[in-house]
Amino acid sequence: MTRAPRLTLTLTTATVLVATTILGATTADAADDPSVPPGTEATATAPVEVDANDPDLKIPEGATLAEPKVLDIKQVVEDQTGEERREDTNADVKFALQAEVLFPKDSAKLTGEAKARISEIAQEIKTQNATRIRVFGFTDNLGSAAHGDVLSRQRANAVQGILESELNDSTVTYEVRGYGEQYPISSNETEAGRKKNRRVEVSFPRSES
Repeated sequence: MTRAPRLTLTLTTATVLVATTILGATTADAADDPSVPPGTEATATAPVEVDANDPDLKIPEGATLAEPKVLDIKQVVEDQTGEERREDTNADVKFALQAEVLFPKDSAKLTGEAKARISEIAQEIKTQNATRIRVFGFTDNLGSAAHGDVLSRQRANAVQGILESELNDSTVTYEVRGYGEQYPISSNETEAGRKKNRRVEVSFPRSES
């Protein structure tokens, strides 16, 4: 089977935030985003410090500066079919693979092609010298929530098993979860959206070197 070209959509964004607190108001934190699974929030810190006493810094009288921070720098690459997506930030790398690429319908048994793709991800993990890996499974909202929870966890376990075999490194730790229909990335009102939501995500820290 000939794979579709992988590098077809690239989106890079960068955001730097210097927040102020005025009259008791506070700014929202990216970690409060309910669409982001726990443990995957941006963790970057700002590259420069801001002197709150600098005479050239103009803020309302009585206002104070919150701690400045870089929210994130993100590059997204998705293949032509949308079956595979890679996100690179200044802190992490995340691969999202649609369930149809990995498993038969309503199954947690990996296909041969899926094992080869997971092996490629394992090589990227080695390149980044990562030792903390998250493997999260997700489903659409069809069927019962309980069934989705079980199936998504089984699928995450299957992917983690291949990664563990490929890496063969006792220093690597894994966080494996099945979120079922929680944290959709598209609408469950259409089959195209549900297909995107049926996925397994593998994420790990970027190398600091």
